[in-house]
Amino acid sequence: MNQRNPKSKLLLGPGPSNTDPRVLRALSEPTLGHLDPEFVAIMDETTELLRYVFNTKNKLTIPVSGTGSAGMETAIVNSVEPGDKAIICTAGVFGERMVDVTERAGAQVVKVESPWGEPIDPEDVKKAIRKNPDAKILGIVHAETSTGVLQPLDEIAAMVHEAGMRIVVDAVTSLGGVDVPTDRLQLDFVYSGTQKCLSCPPGLAPITLGEKAFEFIQNRKTKCQSWYLDLGMIQRYWGSERFYHHTAPINMIYALNEALRIIKEEGLEARIKRHKAAQEALISGLAALGLKPVVNEPYRLPSLTTVYVPEGINEAAVRKQLLDEFGIEIGAGLGVFKGKVWRIGMMGTNANRANVIRLLGALKDILG
Repeated sequence: MNQRNPKSKLLLGPGPSNTDPRVLRALSEPTLGHLDPEFVAIMDETTELLRYVFNTKNKLTIPVSGTGSAGMETAIVNSVEPGDKAIICTAGVFGERMVDVTERAGAQVVKVESPWGEPIDPEDVKKAIRKNPDAKILGIVHAETSTGVLQPLDEIAAMVHEAGMRIVVDAVTSLGGVDVPTDRLQLDFVYSGTQKCLSCPPGLAPITLGEKAFEFIQNRKTKCQSWYLDLGMIQRYWGSERFYHHTAPINMIYALNEALRIIKEEGLEARIKRHKAAQEALISGLAALGLKPVVNEPYRLPSLTTVYVPEGINEAAVRKQLLDEFGIEIGAGLGVFKGKVWRIGMMGTNANRANVIRLLGALKDILG
């Protein structure tokens, strides 16, 4: 067999982002048993560090074994029972995916929609809540990776709680790069992924649950649709009981632990400011090249920028040339944006001025 020899590339797409070298080293540390006292201590430190990044004191704050999509599925199957009504907000691919997952869990879905590239309108949410007072949850994407929109949550979260519902939030592309106001807004269930702003390989889905979400799990009338993602059982392993559920991905938890340590060392506030500064520099440079951002300034997601492809340009050919000649990856558009936009990620370790300059120089060379 031929030897593996993947080349190092600058990953400035929608994810994964480049893994921090310290995290790669952590992956190579000796594997321990999933109940080894040394590993249990690492588990406890990891959950405490996750609370820091999630801005929460929630007891049930853990990494789920699986990618960000596993986080979404964990959130939904542990938040609804068959026949429940759920209001799901959609303004991109991942809102639509949440609809699909919720319907598969047997819930009746009511959609609140906005055009791609725009945030969900709180007035539309208010109308949906009034028409569906029996809904159990409202699901919404904080950072829509397919559009580059950062969704304001304050007004919507207040409406949801006033109606006696729970709010489920997708923070896959915001956690570690944008403020995730878990406790301030009393967000009931928030999930994320490791491969974006945390600069860790894909494979774990950090989640955090508030009291109401945890109470639902304890008092549900039917079994969770998924045995593997049943938090009623999983939380017993991550708690003091250490009840066996499945073998934890030991080395991935080492990696997450190291990624979170790096964030704590930098400081979450400083890290958020760095992501914002990187995007501002990127937007300025793209404008100089004649490239127009998709999202209006108040709603731009700092960790991921969408720009329109100039008329007459073969967007796929540009991405291929960036990758082949410059070793830089950026993302294509999805859904209604397919062939129309590029998605540029400035996430985690990658969110710095040097990478902005490198990308802009390559684009200038290609576009002329």
